[in-house]
Amino acid sequence: MLSQNVIEAIGHTPLVRLRLGADRDVRVYAKLEMNNLFAMKDRVAKQIITEARAKGDLAEGAPIVESSSGTMALGVALVGTALGHPVHIVTDPRIDRTTLAKLESLGCEVHVVSAMDDHGWQGARLTRLREIMDRNPGAFWPRQYENPQNPAAYRHLAEELLTDLDTVDVLVGAVGSGGSLCGTSRVLRNSLPELYVVGVDCVGSVLFGQPDRPQRLQSGLGNSLHPKNLDHSLIDEVHWLNDHEAFGATRELAREEKLFAGNTSGSVYRVLGAMAARATPGTTLVGIFPDRGDRYADTVHSDEHWAEKDIRRLPVATVPRQVLDGTEVHSWSFRRNRADAPRPAFVFVESNTTGTGMLALRIAAEAGYEPVLVTGDSTRYAGLSETAATVVDCDTNDPDALVRAVTKAFEPGCIAGVSTTSEFYLVAAATLATAVGLPAERAEAIAGCRDKGRLRATLERAGIGQPLFEVVEDGPSAAAAAARLGTPCVVKPVDDSGSTRVRRCDSAQQAAELAEEITARTTNGRGQAMAGRALVEQYLDAPEYSVEMFGVDGVQRLIGITEKTVTGAPHFVESRHLVPADLPAEAAREMTGTVSAALAATGLGRGPSHTEVKRTETGSAVVEINPRLAGGLIPELYRLATGVDLLAAQVTHAGGTAPLLPEGFARHAGIQFVLPTEQGVLERVAGLEQARAVPGVERVTVTAAAGTRIAPPTDAYGRIGHIVAVGASRAEVVDALDRALELIHVELAPTSQGESGR
Repeated sequence: MLSQNVIEAIGHTPLVRLRLGADRDVRVYAKLEMNNLFAMKDRVAKQIITEARAKGDLAEGAPIVESSSGTMALGVALVGTALGHPVHIVTDPRIDRTTLAKLESLGCEVHVVSAMDDHGWQGARLTRLREIMDRNPGAFWPRQYENPQNPAAYRHLAEELLTDLDTVDVLVGAVGSGGSLCGTSRVLRNSLPELYVVGVDCVGSVLFGQPDRPQRLQSGLGNSLHPKNLDHSLIDEVHWLNDHEAFGATRELAREEKLFAGNTSGSVYRVLGAMAARATPGTTLVGIFPDRGDRYADTVHSDEHWAEKDIRRLPVATVPRQVLDGTEVHSWSFRRNRADAPRPAFVFVESNTTGTGMLALRIAAEAGYEPVLVTGDSTRYAGLSETAATVVDCDTNDPDALVRAVTKAFEPGCIAGVSTTSEFYLVAAATLATAVGLPAERAEAIAGCRDKGRLRATLERAGIGQPLFEVVEDGPSAAAAAARLGTPCVVKPVDDSGSTRVRRCDSAQQAAELAEEITARTTNGRGQAMAGRALVEQYLDAPEYSVEMFGVDGVQRLIGITEKTVTGAPHFVESRHLVPADLPAEAAREMTGTVSAALAATGLGRGPSHTEVKRTETGSAVVEINPRLAGGLIPELYRLATGVDLLAAQVTHAGGTAPLLPEGFARHAGIQFVLPTEQGVLERVAGLEQARAVPGVERVTVTAAAGTRIAPPTDAYGRIGHIVAVGASRAEVVDALDRALELIHVELAPTSQGESGR
């Protein structure tokens, strides 16, 4: 195209179809604004400066002063100097040497500020700019962040798109000043009212409600200030990428599409790929690529720069995570801004049946997510219909079927979190989270804790205190192990829950019989295959505790230590919990240190854990590590004692937000379980109102219905109710629980002898 001067040559940039989406008949185009003489901001500089000259705001030969470290500086330098104006550019040390060389070659005076102020580099640059303006009466400041001529400059870009294409369904553009994306979309929507507009920002930019991180390395997008030219109402969806993701995408753009560009174009390319994956056949998408790569040869495209800045330390998401408004992001994430936009899904893989599973669904809904339960049998869950959760039916015991069902039900990236409240599905939930591109605990680390035999071996290698043990596969092996370890010993399945078939054995014969019973089982209550192995271990006659911890970013936070009471031999049914535990400070430190070391040995680093410990004369011995919140209503005790809901923390953390965790205890709390002492059919539980009236009692609940056959419990499933109490001291809680329990009477239906009892 023939131009009479360099200013006339600005614009008319190529529109190139990319390979993205071609296999699905999705048309993806790159508007190569990098093909302007310098970059996209050439359009803005031309519009602002020529308009200012026409209106008399910029006198012939008057100085032009602008703050920029990138393409706006080059555009102002090009147009300003071509029209005979002295040009001052205020920038900061992040300016690349290629841009600096171009500015100086064009005859600009470049002012580099030396330090940030309270508003980051932008604030420091604007302070210096005002100083220069004060020394140069009549100087003109283009004010790219608030000058309406900035977005107006992109009217021509929009017209070029409408000339080249019959329609545009999705427009993707980076956001820095807000001019290019808002200006282009505003014009396009006059002709294409259904246009879907996607903004691309960087992690650490304040433009869309994120906290400012001035140390971010991306240039050309993001901001530490709120520019007036950014019209949020025009943008339907916003994506954030961190430096690692943006830089990596820029290199991929060069390899895959042969476009040597800057990180702003790279980020747009990455988001275009995600939008193309969501698009239906026949959709047309356009991305605005503002900058070419010569400015970034020493940074984005330099392995030495990556190493110097330790770029690879930052996480990389393979798909974006949909987040709620107000969520602080650290890796590729997106938020939908329309009021009628679908909520991000929060997927639970099955649930427990104690009630907290349904509560977790309601917590997710209250947080703003669409709660989803993936289950093989929804009739298992009482109260599910009241949660308004979406139910996805599939065989949750088949990992491939689980992934297929969830990815079919939801678009890529539209799942914000995956979790479970069922111990039996911890591995499945972690596997699913990884499959849909979400950060998750390693499924192998979870499996290594769920299998108590593997856990024992791991702790043994790490030198962590624990009972002596042997893993066996049949009765004779169990008898031999019991003889070697000594009796009494404890025999348990390596892979069950709720104290099921956990028993003290006082002889080798008892150990053999229980091991035969355990190894004969082929499936558990959820239809999952059992390991067919039993654990024979040393019986530790010592007080029992559990240590509740929560891993965030690989760092384990202590929530508290729970004091536990269990029934006597041969079964070990938990009958009472108290928080916080009554332990000397040194003993608590030792126990916490042991558990921290044990968690590190297993590789657990994310989310809640519940570790059962015996306090022996020689120190803490780890009994079990459960990579989940405690059962037995222990999280409820912590809520009452600290004011922090650990179930909500689990949901929050799985959804990608830093969880609120307790900082200490405001009071004490405890739970006493109601345990049958006789076998029979439950007629009623008497004395409930009297027990509820005891000072300090917070609630009394019966969990077994009349007509249920009950017996002295052999596992947690045999408990028929509970009492919860709170108080200013441990003694107050213990007294309340004892008094309330004395008032409760379990009455059995009359037998032929007319017996009933407690």
